[in-house]
Amino acid sequence: MVGAAIVAVLLLAWLVSMAGMAISQYMSTRDRLALLNREAKVASAESRVAEYRDDLKSVAEDLTRRQDALEKMTDVLPDDIKAADTVTDSTGEAAKTVDKVSAALPEASGLAKIEARQLALVERLTRFADRRSAVAAERIRALGLNPDTMVARLNDRSAQGGPLIELFGPKKRAIDPRFERLGLSLARMDALERGLAGIPQHTPASLEYISSGFGYRADPFTGGAAFHAGLDFKGPIGAPIFAAANGRVSFVGVQQGYGNVVEVDHGNGLMTRYAHMSGFRARVGQPVEAGQVIGLIGNTGRSTGPHLHFEVRINDRAVNPRPFLEAAANVQQEGGRSAATNGR
Repeated sequence: MVGAAIVAVLLLAWLVSMAGMAISQYMSTRDRLALLNREAKVASAESRVAEYRDDLKSVAEDLTRRQDALEKMTDVLPDDIKAADTVTDSTGEAAKTVDKVSAALPEASGLAKIEARQLALVERLTRFADRRSAVAAERIRALGLNPDTMVARLNDRSAQGGPLIELFGPKKRAIDPRFERLGLSLARMDALERGLAGIPQHTPASLEYISSGFGYRADPFTGGAAFHAGLDFKGPIGAPIFAAANGRVSFVGVQQGYGNVVEVDHGNGLMTRYAHMSGFRARVGQPVEAGQVIGLIGNTGRSTGPHLHFEVRINDRAVNPRPFLEAAANVQQEGGRSAATNGR
């Protein structure tokens, strides 16, 4: 029994020793694996940094190609736009920024150079938009209208809505003000050019002459003094009548004194009226473009002979249509007959 006990004790000691060795070996292996994993992570991070730097270079090269393409597409922009026209020239300051970025973070030098070119293009586009706005505003003023009022009406926010989709993404960081300046310039250019497109500048009929002008005249029926709210264009029955500007048809039907009438709403409180028609070629709600046929010359209503009575109204007040049509190439001079001897 004593011998058996000694053997058991020795066996137990051996098992404990073996277990200790196994545990020690396990711990050593675990530590070695952990160390290897940490080394692998460090090696992976270092390789990723190297790859990221390589990616920066490739990204910069790709963006450079895109920038080259954009600048080629904008070669049509005039070269004589001076830097002081509407926005400052930041070329010098951008060059300093490139130098600073290149010194502090050499791998980002390519991106800094692209940003400088991008900002230069933004400034050039801004000047171009401002120039087009100035041209449109000058033409609008020449017609006796206020371009600022037109812009305010076209940019009216009293009946607008929809989900927010920011042009330059969520503003977690400040957007360079030159981008916002470009956005404002493009919006003003769009508003002025849309407003100009809605101003009557296309002759409403291809006719020989204007048979009666705007203003006071002898009424063709009574001979007494009367006010004529538009221009009369003499022409044969069935001749086409054209929309004088872009707009939307707001009325098609009969009105007292005018006979068959089509009215086109051009926005900004401006409307054109076409009267005495023999036939309609438009319907209410239809969008029309300048020069599109909307009706036919006739002799309906209070009329002494076939002609088109054409009116321009601003906020329902009749104004002389002639200044709006003088820019059209096919406007003919008023006929030699006096207003007193010609029909309305």
